[in-house]
Amino acid sequence: MLRHLRPVLPVPRWLGQRPEVSFIVCTRDRLAVLEACIDSIRAACRAHPAFAAELVVVDNGSRDGTAKYLSAAARTSDIALTAVSETRPGLAAARNAGLARARGRVLVFVDDDCRLDGNYLVDLERHYASGEKWLIRGGRVEIGDARDLPFTIKRCDRREGLTQAVHPGGFVLGCNMTMHREVAARIGPFDERFGAGGALRSAEDTDYLVRAMLAGMAVEYVPDMTIFHHHGRRDRAAIDRLHRDYHFGNGALCLKHFRRAPWLLRHFYWAARAALRELAGGPRFDSDLRLSHWPIVLMNLAGAAKFAFLVLARRPPRRARRAQETPEAKAEAGAR
Repeated sequence: MLRHLRPVLPVPRWLGQRPEVSFIVCTRDRLAVLEACIDSIRAACRAHPAFAAELVVVDNGSRDGTAKYLSAAARTSDIALTAVSETRPGLAAARNAGLARARGRVLVFVDDDCRLDGNYLVDLERHYASGEKWLIRGGRVEIGDARDLPFTIKRCDRREGLTQAVHPGGFVLGCNMTMHREVAARIGPFDERFGAGGALRSAEDTDYLVRAMLAGMAVEYVPDMTIFHHHGRRDRAAIDRLHRDYHFGNGALCLKHFRRAPWLLRHFYWAARAALRELAGGPRFDSDLRLSHWPIVLMNLAGAAKFAFLVLARRPPRRARRAQETPEAKAEAGAR
């Protein structure tokens, strides 16, 4: 009898409905920017309710009250919000945890310091309406705060496809990267050696693009699907550190894929040639931000060395390798 006295609450419209799109946001100790990011995603979903969406937020070990906030937000959200706790450090590990929980047909990776344009879902639905699925697509990334330096943005006004003549780093930014869930299933998880918080510091998104190309998939940039990046970097020292980290990861990327994607080495050669020209008075990598070509060359070499160390450190001892190569071991492996 008591249950009849309980108030009847409206059933959320998303309950039991498989979403068309899953927004995956990874965060660590950045509650202030995370709230604005989530609010912008909710607003974009309200502006286009016909394209059902869910939000998967991966908390990568925050200690600033993020877990408490997400718990409360999930109870009151007007879109499905799933909070995931991933204790293994690193952005790639967090992205993989988000992939494992996402249910949508289209997956959208958004960084926690980004905010969606109100028409984002309209653009997203239009691009995926054709049914074409075997590609990775990224959208426009604008600066979110005029006080921040113009870095980690993408403002090209035309649609482009990635080719071997273009370095994949930054062609599609990981803070605004989308794909069909079947693409993610075919490529597999992010390489957890890469990415912020990982041993190789960055390039988990670039590695994913290269793996897509090696699998015969297209990578394209579109000049809409806009987000605004509030990265908060306002001094050259912060930009220089990020510049170095990006190219540390890119150097590891070259070594990882040098057999199947030797064209990546051309970009290292071009960077080295540009660095030598810079010594002779040639242009810098970015004259406005006073970024040199030399950190690209040096950090590429350091990143490749780090990748080699990681590979060698994981190799079993020589005796174990020889045991694995015996006919009995090969037969056992083939029977599995």
